[in-house]
Amino acid sequence: MLEKRGPAIIIAISIIVPLVVVVLMFMPERYNFLGVESGLFPLFHAILNGSTAILLITGLTLIKSGNRKAHRAVMTTAFVLSAIFLVSYVISKISNEPVAYPEDAPLRMVYLFILITHIVLSGIILPLVLYTMYFAWNKRFERHKKIARWTFPIWLYIAITGVLVYVFMQPYY
Repeated sequence: MLEKRGPAIIIAISIIVPLVVVVLMFMPERYNFLGVESGLFPLFHAILNGSTAILLITGLTLIKSGNRKAHRAVMTTAFVLSAIFLVSYVISKISNEPVAYPEDAPLRMVYLFILITHIVLSGIILPLVLYTMYFAWNKRFERHKKIARWTFPIWLYIAITGVLVYVFMQPYY
């Protein structure tokens, strides 16, 4: 039953999640219901992104060596870390005002390029990851491999640039 409903669920999640994030970013008021200092979220997010990048590279190495079981465990862990990131990111958007990168910063154009590509690709990665996982869980490995060729580099880029965004912004939190 889930195999038949999977694509509909993936599409629904892929539409709802980005819409929620956009709405939260434009909220007129913030509600720090957890009482967490705003500077802790970015560090936590960078740790999650860095860990995800390491897991993605590990997962690729494992599948290339033929270790499907370990690959599945590592990639599932990367997915879980990304899901934790997403929930934490939404909470941070509810809780804290956005912090702007200074207009006169010398590396502003580099930062903006990294940020914009990170955001754009983040908007498309969710359905790619969900479909990649869906095909693997349903043992449709040819389709899994075909989509993973796109998912992996985009997901890795997002994870790495997530850390870079933190490094650029760290002095301003």
